[in-house]
Parts: sequence; structure tokens; C-alpha cells
Amino acid sequence: MASLYGILHRPLSAAAAVAVAAVSSALPDRVSSQPNRSDSHAAAPTHVLLPEPEPAARRMSVSDISNLPFLPIDRKRSAHLPDSVFVSPPFPMASPAVLLSPYEYAKLANPKKKDEFPPAIASSPSDVMYRWHLPDPNASGVAGTDHCSRAKSQTVVILLGWLGAKQRHLKKYADWYTSRGFHVVTFTFPLADVMSYKVGGKVEQDVQLLAEHLVDWVSEENGKNLVFHTFSNTGWLTYGVLLEKFRKQDPSVIGKIKGCVVDSAPVAASDPQVWASGFSAAFLKKQSVATKGMVGSNDSGKGMTDTGDSSLGPKPAVAESALLVVLEKFFEVVLNLPAINRRLSDVLDLLTSEQPKCPQLYIYSSADRVIPAKSVESFVEAQRRAGHEVRACDFLSSPHVDHFRSHPGLYSSQLANFLEDCVLTCCRDSS
Repeated sequence: MASLYGILHRPLSAAAAVAVAAVSSALPDRVSSQPNRSDSHAAAPTHVLLPEPEPAARRMSVSDISNLPFLPIDRKRSAHLPDSVFVSPPFPMASPAVLLSPYEYAKLANPKKKDEFPPAIASSPSDVMYRWHLPDPNASGVAGTDHCSRAKSQTVVILLGWLGAKQRHLKKYADWYTSRGFHVVTFTFPLADVMSYKVGGKVEQDVQLLAEHLVDWVSEENGKNLVFHTFSNTGWLTYGVLLEKFRKQDPSVIGKIKGCVVDSAPVAASDPQVWASGFSAAFLKKQSVATKGMVGSNDSGKGMTDTGDSSLGPKPAVAESALLVVLEKFFEVVLNLPAINRRLSDVLDLLTSEQPKCPQLYIYSSADRVIPAKSVESFVEAQRRAGHEVRACDFLSSPHVDHFRSHPGLYSSQLANFLEDCVLTCCRDSS
């Protein structure tokens, strides 16, 4: 099968290693020499409506979990991933004990009284595939008996992370939802897994496991629903793969998807430049120019127009520019491999033409250096022409997947209004 490693392995590995090594030494000086508004934000991320600290959870042995029929464990699976394109150290797989969270959630997801709320999920390694988060017991109306409280208790929000995201990066989003009475699943891929991608391989097996748990959960009783919140093209494509899994396993689940929030996406095409920008940002993190806002932007996100001129923002350092060139050439080859091209085309076609009949909210920015705003806007218009109920908000000045931190008030209001107007219509009708 085709994979992201093995193609041009030696020359690209060497070139990328040189670029990354150069970035690690040269970029801090280059970036620090350019004053930028977003640097002041990076030191103090904003958290909105965080719940009180939660108590530690009771624990279950691995042997107990391995005996559960709905948690299949492949004992023959290798404990390490194959070598990747850029690095070759072994990447250990998570212990089966991390599946404790879905088990506890499945059994204790519908408490009726405040004192019946289960303990919080115990912390686990940062590279865990996914984690279930229970509603904050102090959230308003969580233990109520009205239609709105029941609707929230029967809704799980699935957060699908961006390339390189870890569980800790999604926690502030999970806290936002749990503080309002929702159940939440946070799903991320280790970067090594994505770099080692094979069609039908471990990445898609992990998505299959998540799909199975979601199908089990919504099938337990009538009235249970799903809301998806995706980040960047990685999260959005993962959403597409989940839709495929639902169609094959239980098509009725598609009708239980009540809303989809798309943050910093999509580009509905196999664009090597977009993929190169995304991987560069994942490798370099805060040193990447993709994390910088536009020069002259303000904190409110208002009063700035999109000129379409990339010269308004800081320029990438020489080392980052070299890395972008290497990555773009690499993805020009990889994205045209027959197996990978077919797989991507299938998912993109589904997301373009066969989305669920649920409301959609697109959150993006004219300052995004990874996902062009015009790509998002053209996709939004196409979805509207197809008859979907679509909302969109351009945050104008915030960088890629940084809208919540840059503009917490605006981000929170967009989510709250979307949920109330489009997802929890019974809450609006009862108010």
C-alpha cells in the first residue's frame, strides 16, 4: 500500500533534517527581531468559563478492560510505528488502560441527580487517541429535568484536533462545552501516526474505533445526538472518514448529527501548498510564521479589512522558507500517488456533496496563513447553494486555529448562538 514514507526517503529526510536543524537555531533570533502583536498573546492564553478542578477518578485494571466485548484489543499489533519520512525513532503505542475513560463514560453518561455525577476522568498520557469528558456538575441546569437540560445530557460534542494537536490543546474547548452541560470527546492523532500514514492503516483503524464507540453510545436509547467541532483540514478530513464509517456501520447515525462547527478549514482539494504549510506549522509550532497574526490587527477582531496582501504579515525566516519548499515538492509527489489520491478524493467528495442535513458553522480568518479565507468562503457558498443551513464568521486578524485564544468573547458568542439557534432548538422555544 502507498504511504507517506518510503517515497524519496533519503533525499527528503536529509533536506528536512537540515531545514529543521537550521530552524531550531536560527528562527528564535529572526522571529524575535520582528515585533508582532500576537507575541504578547502567546505567553498568556485566554480560558473562558473554565470549570472548577475535578477530583481524581477511580481506576480500573487493564485486565478488566481487556475483557469488555466493546473494547477490542489487537494483541498482535506491533508496539512501535514504522519509520517516518523525517525521523525514525520508535513511537510507543498507548496502553490499553487509556480506554478506561470511554468505558466509564458509557456506563455513567446519564446521571439524574447532582450527587450521582461520576468522578472526573483521570489524566493520562498526552498522546492518548481520545478522551471522554463528563459535564461539569456545577454547570447551570445540568441536573435539571426540563427539555433543555435533557437535550444537553443526550448530546456529545466530538472535538477533532488539528495536525500536531495534543489532548491538552483541546482541553479549553472541552471545558467550554462541559461547563455548559455537554458531554465531550476529544480526539487527536500523534504526529508520528500521520507521518506514517497508510491507506487502511493505524490512523484509519483508530478512527474506526472512535466510530464504533459513538455508534454504541447513540444506539443505547432514543434521543441521543452528536455535534462535531473540527479544527483545520486534519480535523475536517477526520470528520469525513467518520461519516464514511457511519454509513457502512449504521447509516441511521448520520441523522443524529445535529450540527458541525468547522474551525480554520476547509480547503476541499489536494493542494500541496496547503499541506506543506500545515506540516510546517506542526513541526515548528510557535516559531512558525503561521502562528503570527497580521500586522496592524487589533484585539477586537474588528475594523480590519482583508486586502488579500500577504505582505501585511511577517515573512517566514530563511530556514522556514526552505522547509516549505521541501514539503511542497514532497506533497506534489505523495498526493498524486494513486492509492492516496483516491482515498483523499473519496473523502473530499463526501464532504463536498454528501454532508449530513444539519446546520454548519464556519470559523475562519483572513489572516490565516495555512487555510486561505477565499477557499473557506467558496466552500460555504457551495454548501448554501446545495441547500444547507450555513453560518460563517471571519475573525479577520487571528492566526490559524488561534481564534478562540485571540478573540475569546467573539468565539464564545458564535458557538453559543449556533448551539441555541440551530442545535438546541428546544432551549430556544422554552425560553
